Amino acid sequence: MKRLAFFRADFTASLVVFLVAVPLCVGVAVASGVPAELGLVTGIVGGLLTGLLPGSSLQVSGPAAGLTVLVFEAVKEYGLGVLGALVLAAGVLQLTMGALKLGRWFRAISVSVVQGMLAGIGLVLIAGQLYALTDAKAPGSGLANIGALPRLVADTVTSDRALSALAIGAGTIAVLVLWPRWRRGARMLPAPLAAVALATTAVWALDLPIARVKVSGLLDAIQPPGLSDIGRLADIGVLGTVLAFALIASAESLFSAAAVDRLHDGPRTDYDKELMAQGAGNAVCGVLGALPMTAVIVRSAANVQAGARTKVSRVLHGVWLLLFAAAFPAALGVVPLAALAGVLVHAGCKLIPLRALRPLWREHRGEAVVLFITAVSIVTINMFEGVLIGIVAAVVKTAWETSHIHLDVHTPDDDGPVLVRAVGNATFLRLPKLLDQLEALPADRDVELDLSGLRHLDHACGAALTNWAEQHRRSRSRRSAELVS
Repeated sequence: MKRLAFFRADFTASLVVFLVAVPLCVGVAVASGVPAELGLVTGIVGGLLTGLLPGSSLQVSGPAAGLTVLVFEAVKEYGLGVLGALVLAAGVLQLTMGALKLGRWFRAISVSVVQGMLAGIGLVLIAGQLYALTDAKAPGSGLANIGALPRLVADTVTSDRALSALAIGAGTIAVLVLWPRWRRGARMLPAPLAAVALATTAVWALDLPIARVKVSGLLDAIQPPGLSDIGRLADIGVLGTVLAFALIASAESLFSAAAVDRLHDGPRTDYDKELMAQGAGNAVCGVLGALPMTAVIVRSAANVQAGARTKVSRVLHGVWLLLFAAAFPAALGVVPLAALAGVLVHAGCKLIPLRALRPLWREHRGEAVVLFITAVSIVTINMFEGVLIGIVAAVVKTAWETSHIHLDVHTPDDDGPVLVRAVGNATFLRLPKLLDQLEALPADRDVELDLSGLRHLDHACGAALTNWAEQHRRSRSRRSAELVS
């Protein structure tokens, strides 16, 4: 009876997740510059393969908005054929990291870096999809897209077709925001599917001349990488993209697992096994030439909230995606691109932690600075280097905060030496302030420097303190000689 009850709950939850996943899979694929069917392929692999593997029992995997920008840039630079090789190599790298028990170390990544990464991705995603909202072509990179927005506004105002597409996209966003407030409707139909269905109906009923999703068929869309594509992995630039795929997908998946664990009372995630499950899924996606996958918090939260009890729900959601892609591929051809752009603009806004920024600035200003640096670096440079800059900023911030040093100075009333005791961690980051304090001591008196209170003394500080003591002794001796003469 217990198993039957669990199956009923998982069956219902799988339908909910399937309805949430369809528009998101298609939208992420279109925004990534690949055939829409490839988003469904990644969702199917995420359900049927990754869903069966051990790791996290309730989180759902598939194509994610967080990798859209990186995939788009990779396809634009290397071509669609190389995408499969990139994803395959990233999957093998994830499998290796999981086998080496490195999954738990992803929990050591600063939360501010992850939030900054998501915020940067969200900003770039929004800037790119604003063009799709009006059936326009984005100029290219994040900065170029942002810089060309005034021109986009001018072009949209003078075009009836662009205004029609914008109305559909804006209406889609409005439904996404307002639909969850109608509890009865939200229980019957997830907001993303409701928004896309209403937008598609409006375009059909009004016969609006706006762009729709291009459909080529599931089997035609699958393009396994060839030997020449795999050979491109020897290029330094391609290897950097592989590393970015693996690290960002792994971090997003494992942080999603931690968030999902807080939503239910079931078994906790085994991070190393989950990393290997994600790697296996990405390896298969790479062989099929599909999009990279991550664990997706939107679908995972929907799975938990719908009452899922075991991994059966996420496997069944993959089955429904497969049946949909095989039986109703033409259904995608009636979906307006502006509606999918609206879904992704809404998803991009949710990646930006606006509510957390003010309390973070008040309580942990350094963390807020790291978040800002990471986000701006991603927007102005690129994803991979932006994340690296954020990690370096987090390390520098932590080093600065932990390298606190305090000088206890006791100056006796007689002519005895000034007693100075250093307490804390002496690193090169605090060296200028430390030397300023030492140089402010009386130059005409002996100084006894006690370093026994230091928990850490790096080479730079040790050498600087030795040089200062020697210079002070010489200066003191010279002054004494001048007084005697």
